[in-house]
Amino acid sequence: MPNPTAAMLVIGDEILSGRTRESNMHYLAGELTRIGVDLKEVRVVSDDQDAIVAALNALRGAFDTVFTSGGIGPTHDDITADSVAAAFGVGIDVRADARAVLQAHYDRAGTELNAARLRMARIPDGAALIDNPVSAAPGFSIGNVHVMAGVPSIFQAMVASVLPQVVGGAPVQSRTLRVQRGEGDVAAPLARLAEAYPDLSVGSYPFQTDGAYGTHVVVRGTDAARVEAAMARLATDLGL
Repeated sequence: MPNPTAAMLVIGDEILSGRTRESNMHYLAGELTRIGVDLKEVRVVSDDQDAIVAALNALRGAFDTVFTSGGIGPTHDDITADSVAAAFGVGIDVRADARAVLQAHYDRAGTELNAARLRMARIPDGAALIDNPVSAAPGFSIGNVHVMAGVPSIFQAMVASVLPQVVGGAPVQSRTLRVQRGEGDVAAPLARLAEAYPDLSVGSYPFQTDGAYGTHVVVRGTDAARVEAAMARLATDLGL
């Protein structure tokens, strides 16, 4: 049985402008691989409600689970929560449980829960809160969509809160072989390997060191014995 599938929607003009380097995808991919969920697609969209709604509806209809990052802060351009509500066709307003979380946090800090900060308590109808142990402002889950912050430390904490609820499959096993030959020299053996092991993923990634070309060959699959057998065959085919 194939593993469950997932997609990620990254939201924010700062990502598309190059001002902010996106690192959440790398973290999420590793965590999903660990629990046996295949991350199949990642999209990046601007802070535009129509773009967010269109992308979210496409992804949540095509994959088992969708994770979003970005756009749930206190400023005017943080429109993810409203966009998610629009995508699901539900209302959105300040929710008492989210407000209580924020009120307790800001009371401890001696800071006012002003109108801007209260925006972070606006939750779509029917959503469940995602715990945020870093800065208190919650994310939320609705349907098969988990909506989380873009700040990496907060995103990672929210992922830890969400993953126990995500149904996984067989963790993916991965093996790498470093070959001191260019891709053109190993392409034929790799094609034969991929044909012999259609249940595995066979990838090649070139590198250059001190003017010499080489290739990292990566074999991935959920059956460890099959992965090991494929790597042994590859080493033999390459005369290693």
